[in-house]
Amino acid sequence: MADGARRIEARNLTRSTVLGASLDVAESFGARFMGLMGRAALPPGEGLWLRPASSIHMLFMRFPIDAVFLARPDPDGGRRVVLVRPALRPWTGVVWWARGADGCLELPAGTAAASGTSIGDVVLLPELPELPELEPGSA
Repeated sequence: MADGARRIEARNLTRSTVLGASLDVAESFGARFMGLMGRAALPPGEGLWLRPASSIHMLFMRFPIDAVFLARPDPDGGRRVVLVRPALRPWTGVVWWARGADGCLELPAGTAAASGTSIGDVVLLPELPELPELEPGSA
């Protein structure tokens, strides 16, 4: 598990769906670097919240994932979806820079389509401490 025992839930408020009921939180450099590497699979309802993150890679991954990039929180706490990359393939899927992204939800492949999640939707995560803003291309 990333960054200790902290798990959160992500809800798509626009679609009234749960994107992930049990997401690990990866906020340290080491946790973001390791991400989901080493796992054999990602069960439904699980995933990873990477923050800060405006780009990801799929090196050393053994299964496809959906990547949902979210903006910084609005005053009400909701985060707008700025990019959805469904079914990123292991070893070859890369998202170099998601403009306006503050973090990325890594979810089982098919989650975005099943929930109807698309750009502009509002996702609610539990309140987390603020982190410094990302520079373009950094992760």
